[in-house]
Amino acid sequence: MPDTHAPVEVGLHGVTKRFSDQVAVDGVDLNVHEGEFFSVLGPSGCGKTTLLRMIAGFADPDEGRIELDGVDMVGVPPYRRDVNTVFQSYALFPHMSVWDNVAYGVKRKGVRGAELKKAVGEHLELVRLAQFAKRRPTQLSGGQQQRVAIARALAAGPRLLLLDEPLGALDAVLRKELQIELMRIQREVGTTFLYVTHDQEEALVLSHRIAVMNAGKLEQVGYPEDVYERPATRFVAGFIGTSNILAATVSGADGSWVELDSPGVTRLRAALQRDVRRGQRVEATVRPEKVHLYDENEQAPSGWCELTGVVRDVVYTGVSTQYVVDLPGGGELVAFAQNTRRVDDAGSPGQPVRMAWDPEYTVLLEKSTDD
Repeated sequence: MPDTHAPVEVGLHGVTKRFSDQVAVDGVDLNVHEGEFFSVLGPSGCGKTTLLRMIAGFADPDEGRIELDGVDMVGVPPYRRDVNTVFQSYALFPHMSVWDNVAYGVKRKGVRGAELKKAVGEHLELVRLAQFAKRRPTQLSGGQQQRVAIARALAAGPRLLLLDEPLGALDAVLRKELQIELMRIQREVGTTFLYVTHDQEEALVLSHRIAVMNAGKLEQVGYPEDVYERPATRFVAGFIGTSNILAATVSGADGSWVELDSPGVTRLRAALQRDVRRGQRVEATVRPEKVHLYDENEQAPSGWCELTGVVRDVVYTGVSTQYVVDLPGGGELVAFAQNTRRVDDAGSPGQPVRMAWDPEYTVLLEKSTDD
């Protein structure tokens, strides 16, 4: 895990970008530290690629500052920024060999002779493509072409590598393989990676830290486990993975816990993460894998959140079974149960069930950007 007290490689301060009457990026403040694998995650149209383009120098913000290694880059052209970009489309030169593609950026920096051969050779070894040095890009698979693009971008020795959904055009199996390769490459070279993606699992797997964007604003910035386990807003809870959202009213507080009333829920409580008042309407969330299912006669551990319902749907997904349960107060709750027993032992639609979970997994949500 990189040191977040390390020098700031990228500093965004009140960055705003408009297109006509649309605000694509809205007052973003963000620090990316030296040596991080940092991901910007969000749906299409949230502003993440616009943000990346401004850092690269392909567009300037209407307001705010973009600093690279402490120097304001607004107005500085891309070729004068110590930054390289890897695109989803690879953008390789089809008439050049793999070796010449990787050498291109190094040559532009004036490197020649033995030093050039060393730099290209090392980066082809890094992406495990040395044996394909004489081939043209069209003679390679999509995954191999993307690795050539990464080698070309890194060979020039940038302080910062920007990656704009680089695995988006690959099939699911190849994408997972390349994720592991990207992690290895970043770990070996130590270059700061700023990665843009709409794939939640990809961001969780790859990143040291994640910034979640929605409608041009940052919803949450944190380590993957924080963003997943303790989503700050309804948007984050719903966008990353599956989450149950329960409308509730604050009924009281007990030390470090807040007690909540929710229709059809026997008991609901959460850690007291922020100031709330009695009678305040809030939303709480719990991840489906945290929810345990019990028969009607079974008892959940004392102090756990608890409710009863009726199974509506049972979906077998291989590793786990998904239960959709109708609640007596209306609405539903989803639970995931790992398949550690025979599938024919699973519950069936119409069966009453009791559900419970440790209250430390209940998270109070703040309002989202689009609320």
